[in-house]
Amino acid sequence: MTTVRDFPSPATGNLAARVVSDRAEGEAYVASVCFKHGPPRLLGVELEYTVHHRDDPSRPLDPGVLAAALGPHTPRTLDPGSEALPLPGGSPVTLEPGGQVEISPLPRSSLAELAGVVDAELTHLTELLARSGLELGTSGIDAHRAPRRFLETPRYAAMERRFAPDGPGGITMMCSTAGLQVCVDAGEAGHLPSRWAAAHEMGPALLALFANSGRHAGRDTGHASARWLAVMATERARTFAATATPDPPADWARRMLDTPLLVVPRADGPWDAPVRFTFADWIDGRGEAGVFGRPTLADLDYHLTTMFTPVRPQGYLEIRYLDAQPPRGWLDATALLVALLAQPSTVDKARELCEPVAGAWETAASRGLADPAIAGAAKALADLGCAALGATGLPSEVIDRITEAVQHRAARTPAPRTPEERA
Repeated sequence: MTTVRDFPSPATGNLAARVVSDRAEGEAYVASVCFKHGPPRLLGVELEYTVHHRDDPSRPLDPGVLAAALGPHTPRTLDPGSEALPLPGGSPVTLEPGGQVEISPLPRSSLAELAGVVDAELTHLTELLARSGLELGTSGIDAHRAPRRFLETPRYAAMERRFAPDGPGGITMMCSTAGLQVCVDAGEAGHLPSRWAAAHEMGPALLALFANSGRHAGRDTGHASARWLAVMATERARTFAATATPDPPADWARRMLDTPLLVVPRADGPWDAPVRFTFADWIDGRGEAGVFGRPTLADLDYHLTTMFTPVRPQGYLEIRYLDAQPPRGWLDATALLVALLAQPSTVDKARELCEPVAGAWETAASRGLADPAIAGAAKALADLGCAALGATGLPSEVIDRITEAVQHRAARTPAPRTPEERA
């Protein structure tokens, strides 16, 4: 297994001063900060939503209107003078490049406690927006508007330029999509490889089961999750799914150093990075490394934020492949995922059920439950997860409701749509 060195905590402020001396140091740092071992204890979610005018959801969103609606909770990326206060339950509010609102409730030790906080925060956010005639979207992609960058920040401007030559996937991902991200502890070292593998291998089936982003910019795309297809259409190096490995920290660390830089923060000037210039190149002084000076641990930390993989390790596992669910429906997908990862025996069974479709990301996003193999795995996973919902600690009446909703989803077999129906 990976040998983890001791590094200064990001809270100490020393990261910007500590130069990454060689590749071994960089890999050891990545492994140490991205994977924290211990018994699973905390749960979290990050919830993204597109925002629309209630009277006309296709009308472009004005930055001033959104800032007025959010008031003291407005992120400083939109209003540099804002107080940027968290919501009453402590959840920070952030914005994605297209004006999508994201809330990140603090992690909790039980799903029931997390659910109470999230529902209260969503109620407060919904009421704030309603006062300005705005409402949250209910799907994983903007069903009404074409992508348009909303935030004028150096990072997002550089990302838009970087992705543009490869087609519309990048700008769509940045400005039109919204996801439900479920966060679970990485687990004890002995169980980490299985939890890491299961989180990925369940992905195509769960993506299809909860896919709802077929309609984008006023038209039916013909896909189950146009959102995830947009993610996959950006740079493959920063989006492709990991595979099972006996040592996830070591493999992830190597990958991070071999991934090209996306942006390089600077005090002034654009943040564009040279194409195909990896962090390892920067450490070793190759290519255009001299332009940026020696890389530091803070630079490496920032590089880690430019990955858009289905599962991203951040000390915990951030599971990112689920489409955003309607505000009142986020708990169904979250509870099912938490239940499936709650016990090693359930993790092993889930991997077994998903093995035939474990890497079928494109099929799941494109065809969803219309694909027989995906549908079969999703139904089996729904049965397994619903039977394990008692491990979440949710009240029995909530478990019954979630079970009914999930089983209803799994029983669907969407009929193929004609071109006329997609128009």
